[in-house]
Amino acid sequence: MRVGVLAVQGAFARHGAALAELGAEPCFVRTPADLAGVRALVMPGGESTAMSRLLLTSGLFDAVQERLDAGMPVFGTCAGMILLAGEVLDGRPDQRSFAAIDLTVRRNGYGRQVDSFEQDLTVAGLDSPFHAVFIRAPVVIRVGPQAEVLAEHEGVPVLVRQGGVTVASFHPELTEDHRLHAQFLQEVG
Repeated sequence: MRVGVLAVQGAFARHGAALAELGAEPCFVRTPADLAGVRALVMPGGESTAMSRLLLTSGLFDAVQERLDAGMPVFGTCAGMILLAGEVLDGRPDQRSFAAIDLTVRRNGYGRQVDSFEQDLTVAGLDSPFHAVFIRAPVVIRVGPQAEVLAEHEGVPVLVRQGGVTVASFHPELTEDHRLHAQFLQEVG
């Protein structure tokens, strides 16, 4: 299965490695043409305002939006969650999101780089805890009625799915545990 990994900025190489280990064929997406033939897309962590700007200047934003509107499955982590959320608090005025999932998120809601932390999470569908790495992570403020919370940290949603869109506040690509990537690939089929 050919899976795109948005590769304009952020931890795209680690996502590509995780997908390859699971038997998928990762395709690094840097131009609209790179989207051709991918069945799904991963949007990595990174710096969401820089990623938004690069998506626009590369011409990728509209191409990705078109595929998302057509139902392409997507897995967004950290900055990817921000890019996919319906509403972003504390973003730049020129920052755009795809509004692919009915969430309100606050950028850097868990604090600055020095406030980064790791936490074992109970995740729906997994038989043992998932060790999550939070780095300048977004905080989910509101979850829409169609979205399903798959994991929480201290009562706050950190892993949410709505249809073919799955988002995480944390960085699953920074661990050797690829179960969330595997779940996503299974959903893609």
